[in-house]
Amino acid sequence: MDQLDPEERKQSFSAATNPREPSRRKFLRTAAITAAVGVAALAPLKKVIAVGGTTDMLKEVSANLPSLPSRNGNESAVLRMQRELQESLQKPITERKWIMVIDLRKCVQCHACTVACIAENRTPPGITYRPVLDWETGKYPNVSRRSLPRPCFHCDNPPCVPVCPVKATWKREDGVVVIDYDKCIGCRYCVVACPYGARATDFGFDWDSTPAGPATDTSLMNEEAKSLVDGLPKIEYESTPWYDNWQRADLVGVTQKCHFCTQRIDNGLLPACVTTCIGVATYFGDIRNPKSLVSELLRENRTIRLKEELGTEPSVYYIVGPGAGGTDVDVKGIDAALNDYKQTLLQRELQVPLGVPLK
Repeated sequence: MDQLDPEERKQSFSAATNPREPSRRKFLRTAAITAAVGVAALAPLKKVIAVGGTTDMLKEVSANLPSLPSRNGNESAVLRMQRELQESLQKPITERKWIMVIDLRKCVQCHACTVACIAENRTPPGITYRPVLDWETGKYPNVSRRSLPRPCFHCDNPPCVPVCPVKATWKREDGVVVIDYDKCIGCRYCVVACPYGARATDFGFDWDSTPAGPATDTSLMNEEAKSLVDGLPKIEYESTPWYDNWQRADLVGVTQKCHFCTQRIDNGLLPACVTTCIGVATYFGDIRNPKSLVSELLRENRTIRLKEELGTEPSVYYIVGPGAGGTDVDVKGIDAALNDYKQTLLQRELQVPLGVPLK
């Protein structure tokens, strides 16, 4: 990864946090290729990825870590992971590698991780970093439903990286695949290249334009209740504190995906999906720490990675049973669910052809 000298880093940092006239928008205006893919979610995230997640910058953002209670023998898995994350942040970035472990035996299809991700990253309609796929297995009457949380897999050999014509996406030294939203030109090559359907396009919709559902139907409410609902402020995408000087309308046209909540992990916090999983089915940590919880889980359980035959080397592992044996894996069901999801995603992408202005 190219290292920036202090002056270049300062200029890059300033451009990322105050994009008055980003080069990406100049390109899109002259080439008429505003095809849309995602929007930057959090200002701290933009600051980190704008400089490529360099060692010096990550040392700077991880300097003041949240304090934790004293260690004891009965601490929860979440607290243990938080402690291990902060310990790994004290090492050089090249000496740590973040991975995620998901225990399919514990997932109860509550979608809490999906909701937490949307709330944390302020994703617009149609953009879901971490959907929970589900499908039916078995033959009637012996049928059941299975589920699969699907974040970005942050592959060691990510097929999305080499296809980017402007090098807007790359892999950080700690294993996280990131995107420079200022460089992205919305060509969608990476959307097609990802075999997991982990990237999507923001077509400029916002939640204010979404029709109100039954929960906000005031026709059956009394006057007092109706006045309370009508008085609630509307949540506009660009009015959230995360955006600071960024305007969402200016960023429509770039790729968006799960980034392991880098705005959190670089500051000593676990990803939002990990802390909100009610079944404690999602784990996160440094695989280069042999004593970490994720390393322990990989040693003691039967795990799989998806579409390994493609050579992508994903950084997300799924626990399917204890030891070397254990629960049978519905590989066909998983593949079918992933393929169906990506087909649906690509059909959505085709709704807005390249070259159609989005703003």
